[in-house]
Amino acid sequence: MTGKTFMNGVANGEVDILQQVLDILTETRSDYCVVGGLAVNAYAAPLVSLDLDIVVATEKVDAVAATANAQGLKVERFEHSVNLASQKSDLRIQLQTDARYQEFLARSAEKDVLGYRLRVASLDDVLQGKVWAYSDPSRRKSKRQKDLADIMRLVEAHPPLEAQLPPSIRQRLQE
Repeated sequence: MTGKTFMNGVANGEVDILQQVLDILTETRSDYCVVGGLAVNAYAAPLVSLDLDIVVATEKVDAVAATANAQGLKVERFEHSVNLASQKSDLRIQLQTDARYQEFLARSAEKDVLGYRLRVASLDDVLQGKVWAYSDPSRRKSKRQKDLADIMRLVEAHPPLEAQLPPSIRQRLQE
């Protein structure tokens, strides 16, 4: 079984929505990079996630959303994201629109993740994104716990990263 087959099986994918979004990014000539849990999988032992967080160059977000909509994907806009979804897959895709993530684009690189060749934020940037997510008190507790687990996965795979963590998070990792 290939990584793509596995990913689509877990996502109950009648269509390969991840490949569809990658094709949309190519079609719209959009700079992008993957952040979040799927990006963690590029640097640590992979875990299954039905969330795909992508940073798209600010000037291309509207073009990506319009193309996704034209191809039948549901498009929802929120304060810091544009979400894409299909009734033919359980994979949830968030285009991050928080301006802090735009700097990640320049430092991203291609990586193999679950059978896909993706542009992924750098290791330090993936960690920074997870720290921001964990530190956001408006996020659900269950999401913040997953963010903390992702931080721990990164630190276990790359111990020098621990020095970059805020003291409060370093302390939580010791508990």
